[in-house]
Amino acid sequence: MLRLHAPQVLGALVRRYGHFDTAEDAVQEALLAAAAQWPEDGVPGNPRGWLIRVAARRLTDALRAEEARARREKTALRLAPREVRAAPADDDTLTLLFLCCDPVLPPAGRIALTLRAVGGLTTAEIARAFLVPEATVAQRISRAKAKLRAAGADHPFHPPGPADRDARLASVLQVLYLIFNEGYTATSGPALHRAGLAREAIRLTRAARRLLPRDGAVTGLLALMLLTEARSAARTGPDGELVPLDEQDRTRWDRAAIAEGTALVEEALAEGPPGPYQLQAAIAALHDEAPGPDTTDWPQILALYDVLLTKAPDPMAELGRVVALAMVEGPEAGLTALGALEPRFPESHRLPAVRAHLLERTGAHRAAADAYRAAARTTQSLPERRYLQTRAARLDP
Repeated sequence: MLRLHAPQVLGALVRRYGHFDTAEDAVQEALLAAAAQWPEDGVPGNPRGWLIRVAARRLTDALRAEEARARREKTALRLAPREVRAAPADDDTLTLLFLCCDPVLPPAGRIALTLRAVGGLTTAEIARAFLVPEATVAQRISRAKAKLRAAGADHPFHPPGPADRDARLASVLQVLYLIFNEGYTATSGPALHRAGLAREAIRLTRAARRLLPRDGAVTGLLALMLLTEARSAARTGPDGELVPLDEQDRTRWDRAAIAEGTALVEEALAEGPPGPYQLQAAIAALHDEAPGPDTTDWPQILALYDVLLTKAPDPMAELGRVVALAMVEGPEAGLTALGALEPRFPESHRLPAVRAHLLERTGAHRAAADAYRAAARTTQSLPERRYLQTRAARLDP
């Protein structure tokens, strides 16, 4: 609950007061107070309102302490008696999203700051999502905050107008996509699926679509999330173990989500030339509509990957294309294509995991087991590590 409310509370304070850094500290203090008080006193009837009130008091106290000069003292005193207006939760969270995606920030800084402030991801999780060192992400966040301060983020923030909103939308959607990916397949920890984070990404994307109902990229991203999340119940076994796509019980897939996602794909493709999110959603729809792995339209998936890579070259899309190519032309063709991708995945478990799968299909069980173990040593996800180790043990006890 606290993780859900944190970005909404931070958005409310930033919208009213500005002072991003100080507001963020005040929200953390309010969350600590809630963690201490609510177990004993009970959760208040309006948890978000409670957090906003406590964080606002902490913020104005901090402003008084910091603003020694007379002008700033007067500003803090003027702000102190007034309550923060409780805007709808979507408004506050989207306000925070657009602030973190301010054009004054470089793209990497926008995404890292938003994942931290809105998504609640740790610096290590963001680093794994970007395939970059943790220290690099920490520097990006620190520099992004400094740029916001220099750009005037100490003042109340107003949501951008239509023209500015369109300029920021690409960064906002990329951030939501990364938040969803971290929720759907956690990069670390004991659980494969962080359902709350995935649901939050879907909720925020729905909110963005309410603001831009005719935008194909927004519609496509929502479709992609729904079609992917629809499989979540079948992705793990009774003990939390990973179940790969071709072994999943498809009767456990969420057919309502698949129907909604498929309809959104059709709508998104009708709204103009398809972009990366629309194309990825179309690929997800082909997987979800197939009764089983043997009836999946792999040639069409391969064709969609080819179009996707012409629009947005991306390592994960290239890896997905290798899998599709192997399903169409055989594992040897996939292994040949995989060799060219090695420089793109210097510290990721995903490439050796795909190599292991393809080697297993060729019958090279000893080499496949070695590749599975290499992938297991790299991943920070415990369910993925157990799955990879189990596959290795089956092939080479």
